[in-house]
Amino acid sequence: MTRSSEQPTVLIRMADAGDLYMSWRWVGNVAPGGVSMLPGPAIDEVVDRLVGELPIPGAPDGLERALTTGAFATPDAEYLLARDLSRALVPSGLASQLAQMHGQGIRPLIRLQPSPRLAQVPWEILAPAPDLRLLDLADLSLLAPASIVGAPGRTVRRWAEQQQLPVVAILDPRIPGFRADSALGSVLGRMDTPSPLTERIADYVAQQRFTPEVPSPFDAFRRTHVDRDWLSTALRKGASRLLYVGHVTAAAPESGQSENAELHLACGAETTGFAAANRTHRPLSAKDFLLGTHTISSEPTAGSELWPIPSRVALIACESGGDLRFTEALGLTAAMIAGGAELVTATRWPLPTDLAFQRFAGTDVRPLLDTICAVDAAHEQPDPVVALIDWQRDRLKSWRNGGAIAHSPILWSALATIST
Repeated sequence: MTRSSEQPTVLIRMADAGDLYMSWRWVGNVAPGGVSMLPGPAIDEVVDRLVGELPIPGAPDGLERALTTGAFATPDAEYLLARDLSRALVPSGLASQLAQMHGQGIRPLIRLQPSPRLAQVPWEILAPAPDLRLLDLADLSLLAPASIVGAPGRTVRRWAEQQQLPVVAILDPRIPGFRADSALGSVLGRMDTPSPLTERIADYVAQQRFTPEVPSPFDAFRRTHVDRDWLSTALRKGASRLLYVGHVTAAAPESGQSENAELHLACGAETTGFAAANRTHRPLSAKDFLLGTHTISSEPTAGSELWPIPSRVALIACESGGDLRFTEALGLTAAMIAGGAELVTATRWPLPTDLAFQRFAGTDVRPLLDTICAVDAAHEQPDPVVALIDWQRDRLKSWRNGGAIAHSPILWSALATIST
């Protein structure tokens, strides 16, 4: 299977209107485009099944069920779900084109703009045939909303111009008022022994490309000073990338207010911002990124000035891409792109922690840590979409061959990369 600088690219857009209306167009007209109407009831049935199999951290058995008896717990059950998603969501005309290119040894790029009800669909694992997944046939990314990409005054920060600047990393910050074992506690656990992630941090430190300054890689985690003011200072000094690992509270889709999605930093309740305080902590909301201090300060500063977002952003947190579930996507991924990012990797649903894998599935490995490393490594590459999909393809191979829960798509297919 080959890629080239002339990789065929298909743009797929979807709209909900009871049924699902899907159109696709090949850039440069290298193949015929198409339009298809897909029956809504069949889509609702399989999407509801998918949602029912996802982790629910707050429910009594929400994690244990997902990791032990749910569809993502065994390759056979997961395949059946992926097959049914494919049958409901991939039009026959598009499937035929992809199969034909696959037979010719060509791997196209699929760029998707899902409708809100399909925001949590892991397109990469869709199975049009027993031995083929969509990621076997193509590379995939999501299209950023055109209204955000083309917004007046948006300053784009190009990777080619920024790649030598520091990586700004916020790794499992301490949230004021929350213990390590609480709802907003530690997502990584103790990071006091060498790991692939600490090795990556050590490399960045050696290159003088890591912010915050730390005496050792182990000191990069659970920091208490990484609040919104610290983040503003770090980004205004210049950054190539932002890597966040921690907690996100997604806005409820029925609220219609995607801008209320919250990123949890080490901000105290006394901090000025749009989000309501939670105990002794005030989250940093997408609305803060978008509006800055407009309407809450006598001398307002724009969000893009307070937090100039670098070229590439990774938000490794529960449902950090939750704004895709809204008709008006103005959540954290949109805020990152509005602030200047070219590319954002976020998650479609809540992520099981390594502790959850160990406690409920009896693993002795750290799949979440592996996922963070894979995203971080991909964001250092010339084409992060290709690098990440290659890693996901390797994960799928391991899942097919061994069926170990650590390789289940429940973790790695939660990742979605949105690009401009």
